[in-house]
Amino acid sequence: MCSVAVEIEVDLPEGVTIRGYERHQQAHVFEVDFDLPERCTCPKCHHEAALNLRLKNDVLAIRDLDLFGQPSFWTYRPPLHQCPACRQRTQVPVPWKRLHVTYTLRFEQHVVEQLVGASVSEVARRLGVSAETVERIAEWQLSDERRIPPERVSIGFDELSLKKRHKLYATILSDLSDPEHPRILAVAKGRDRAAAEACLSQLSPEQRKAVRSHRTDMSAVYPQVCEEWLPNSQLVIDRFHVAKHLGEIVDRVRKKHTHSS
Repeated sequence: MCSVAVEIEVDLPEGVTIRGYERHQQAHVFEVDFDLPERCTCPKCHHEAALNLRLKNDVLAIRDLDLFGQPSFWTYRPPLHQCPACRQRTQVPVPWKRLHVTYTLRFEQHVVEQLVGASVSEVARRLGVSAETVERIAEWQLSDERRIPPERVSIGFDELSLKKRHKLYATILSDLSDPEHPRILAVAKGRDRAAAEACLSQLSPEQRKAVRSHRTDMSAVYPQVCEEWLPNSQLVIDRFHVAKHLGEIVDRVRKKHTHSS
């Protein structure tokens, strides 16, 4: 048997490096290292001091974006800061994930993007996580404040259905300047005018003037709001929603003929 060296290109957040790699069943596992802050503040006594690093013996496995259609995980020993004043040990926060969760922030954004046109249960099944995890991530994304980069040329509006039984919907505003890599700009509760305006209000007046095109579904709400808020933008109807609308028309006609025959 011959062995072959394979090079895998992985996009990593700033400050994260890979120390090792292995395959585990149908998943990719990367041992990672990352930059740590020079100083930490103790949450118990609020004393600020230079990082007094301790590493836990346990190894954390953090879910990241899929690789080649298969799950990928980052593993590392969680860093702790031991306060020199009260001796309290606390986990050092990192910029690419929330404290006390087992997935990266960019995996969270991927989950929300997958919810466009799909139900919570479908996304959960597709990604191999629980429906509760999908709902929790969506709610966190709703409450997050985002810093939006200055230049946006093309944006898109979509609605998410989070909990149908409780009628929980959300509006998502995405940057479509790079169609291959859409980026979430804002998320707001609801699917009405107020939600659309809440998303667009996250853009500065200069950013709204710079938008040249906006993609929406075929409802009346999003195009109307965009026409008022984006003076230099042209409407582009999402072809996914056009196909869906035509399919619904064909289905209604088919059912009508079936009942009448």
